[in-house]
This record gives sequence, C-alpha cells and structure tokens, in this order.
Amino acid sequence: MAEPAMIHPAVALSRPVEADVAAGRRRQHGRRLPDSRAPLSGDTMPAIPLVTRGNGLRLHCADGSEYLDAVSGTFNLPLGYNHPHVVAAVQQQASLMSHVSSDLARPYAQSLLDRLLALAPPQMGAGWIRDATGSTAVECAVKIAQKATGKSDVITLFHGHHGQTALTTSMSGPAWRREGFPLQNSGGILRVPEPNCASCFYGQTYPSCELLCARRISDIAAQAGRGSTACLIVEPVLGNGGNIVPPKGYFRALRRVCDDLGILLIADEVQTGVGRTGYFLASERFDIRPDIIVLAKGLGGVGVPIGAVLMRSELDVLQTSDHSFTGGGNLLGLAAAQATLDVVGARDFLAGVRLRGAYLGGLLSSLSQRQPRVGQVRGVGMMWGVEIVDAAGRPDPETARAVVGIARDRHHLITRSSEYGRGHILKVRPALIATESDLEEIVDRLGASVCDASVREVESVRDVEGTQHASAGL
Repeated sequence: MAEPAMIHPAVALSRPVEADVAAGRRRQHGRRLPDSRAPLSGDTMPAIPLVTRGNGLRLHCADGSEYLDAVSGTFNLPLGYNHPHVVAAVQQQASLMSHVSSDLARPYAQSLLDRLLALAPPQMGAGWIRDATGSTAVECAVKIAQKATGKSDVITLFHGHHGQTALTTSMSGPAWRREGFPLQNSGGILRVPEPNCASCFYGQTYPSCELLCARRISDIAAQAGRGSTACLIVEPVLGNGGNIVPPKGYFRALRRVCDDLGILLIADEVQTGVGRTGYFLASERFDIRPDIIVLAKGLGGVGVPIGAVLMRSELDVLQTSDHSFTGGGNLLGLAAAQATLDVVGARDFLAGVRLRGAYLGGLLSSLSQRQPRVGQVRGVGMMWGVEIVDAAGRPDPETARAVVGIARDRHHLITRSSEYGRGHILKVRPALIATESDLEEIVDRLGASVCDASVREVESVRDVEGTQHASAGL
C-alpha cells in the first residue's frame, strides 16, 4: 500500500474550511449549518476572514488580507505567533513524544521548575506544574492555601479576574459574570475594593488617602468574613478589570494586612508574568512579596498551553491526587516553556521590553492629547490600557466597543476592550518582540479607529436630530 502524502498542518487545517467558505455552506449529518462567517454562539467580536497563518505580530488570511495584533492573541503570545526558537523546540519534542503520564514527566517538569525558581523572588522554594490553563492553576494556588492553613475563604478584588472555571469565576469580581450559574455564587468569597485611583470606591485622593483601600481590608474581613480566611489573591495589574496599576505603596500595605490577618498572599501573574511588565515577574517589579505565584498564558511563548504555581517551601503540601490534569504539565508545554525562558532570559531582552514599553506609553499618551475621546492612559511594560470617554469625560463602553469593531473592519488592527466588551478601557498589549515601528503602527491604527468612531457618533447624533426635526415639522 502506498504511503499517504504528507500535508503541511496549516494546509491540512485550512483546505476543507476554505472549501466550505467557497461553497457558502457547511453540512453535518445532512443538516445545513450557518455560514462559516456567522458568529459562533456567544461570540461578540467582529468577524474577519479565515486566518491561515501567523507571523510575529501579524495574522494572514485566506483572502490575502493581513491584520496587526495589538493584544498578543489572548495575551498569551509574548513571543508572537511563530517564534522560531519555540516552534523548533515544540516540533522536536513532538517528534519524540508528545505525552507521557505525569509521573514519567516529572523530571522534565522539575527541570522547568528549577529554572522558574531561579527567576522568582528568593522566598519561593517549591512549585507545582500540573496545569494547562491559568484558571486551574489559580485553583491549585487556592487549594494550597486552604490545605496549608486549614481555612477555606478567599479575599478578592471587586474587578479582579482569575479565570473561567466555576471556582475562579466565583472568585472574580463583577456580579454579571455569575448570572445564571448558581454554583458560581459559592460562599466563602469576600470581595473588597481595588486600588483604582481614577475612580476610588471610597471617594479619596492618593496619596492623602493613605491607601484606605488596603487598610480597610482587615475591617471588612472582621465584619463580613466567616473567620476562616485562607488567602487574598490579587493581580499585580488588574487586566480585564481595566488595566488598573496600583499606586506606590499598595502592595507593601497589602502584605502587612495579610500578615496581620495571618493569611497567605497569592499573586495571580497569569497575565503579568513572563516579561509582560518588563520584568520576568511583576512581583519583582512591584515588590509584592507573595507567598504563592501563579503563571500561565505567556509561559508557553507562542500560545502553547501550560500553567505553573510557585510557592514558599513550607507550602508544598499537595499530594498528586489533590490536583492533576491529563494535559497538565504536558511535554509539549514543558518544551515550549523551556524555550520561552531561553528567549526571555537572554541578556538585555527584558531591558529592551522596558525601553519599548516606555516608548509605547509615550505614544499612547500623545494620542490622548490629540483625541478628546481618549482619557487616561495607564500601564507598564507592554501592558497598557486606554480609557475611552464621552464628550463629558465619562466612561463610554459603547464607543470603546465601536473602536474595537472599526479597528478590525477598517484598519485591520486587533484589540479588545475591558470586561469582555462591557468596559471602557481599550487593551494594548503587543508581543514583547514588537519593534518601535510595530508600536508606531499600532498607535497610528488605533488613533484612526478612535477618530472614525467619534465621527460615526457625531453622524449618528445628527441623524437622530434630523429625524426629530422632520417629525416636529409634520
């Protein structure tokens, strides 16, 4: 029997889909399915042509069009879509074996853990690498805190975002995320205000507030808690909650609160870790001094799923049966992570991220001076948020959504807005390998998108006024 012809994976993936697009329909079990450009259930993002290839920060489509990605995929591509060193490592590992059971993968996981601990704060002495996603890695961190302390409850921030599983959704801030899912409204979650100086929950002004948002946590835990608090979990930069960068001194105050309460401090670095802030860990950048650190997303370099949890040695309390997943700590993820550390850990790489991140911040700040609908610009490293406001300077989620759509449709720029499109902060988080030219192009396209959205709003107002005038004349 003749051997089957080898087909490049990208070709194998795209051929049947392209054929379906050309035919204008798809069929399954004799039933006509929606057109392939129709949004999937729950999908609210503007459609783009079929994506067939990624290169650096750019996506190439079947129709020949090209899109510039300003948000690193789902914030999980710190090295872009196809960094050659990571791709080669994954291909080599796949040619040898792609999976073995977790007990056999342990030497490979330990090798990665040793490198991560060498890059972590000195108090970190142990780790757990049996996750493929940030959501379950966060659950692992909570399990560690609960088992180590013998307590159950978790303190989180109002607009924190910690994942999509039942537990991590129940821990995440906004109530709308739990609507319709009773199990995600579990008890034992105590929510406190985040350090958002642009919109302080307590109506205070920094620094005269003396970090009231941190100091009041002890009072809230005493009055509203159940007396069984295990940990407090915080993102160094609140990503989906609006790219909130805490003010100077906040994390020192938070550390004191945790020590006074006798609870553990977890740094959720799923979004900020692996160089995103210009440091390997934001815990270093902000001197957080956590007891546990969670990593995922960027750890795979080019989107290969893997998660890791680092902790103080005395918190190494889990048994293998306590937390383990079939795809967690898989060999392909471990290979990708090792290669990613090679790149991010190279001499001057992170220093370059800090320099270009500051350059990006300057470009975005100049945009706010030219565009009246751009309010505050805030961020660090390659993690920035751009506030979209209305004519009166108030938060404007509707226009932010319009900017995201216009950016895709007219300017071939991929960006996102906060809180799954419900917020008014545009996310700008390009791959760490972005050049100054890439950053200039991103900001140029973003500025054009904001301008177009503003013009569309003015035209919409004129149309409404014209209709009202016409009706009044009848």
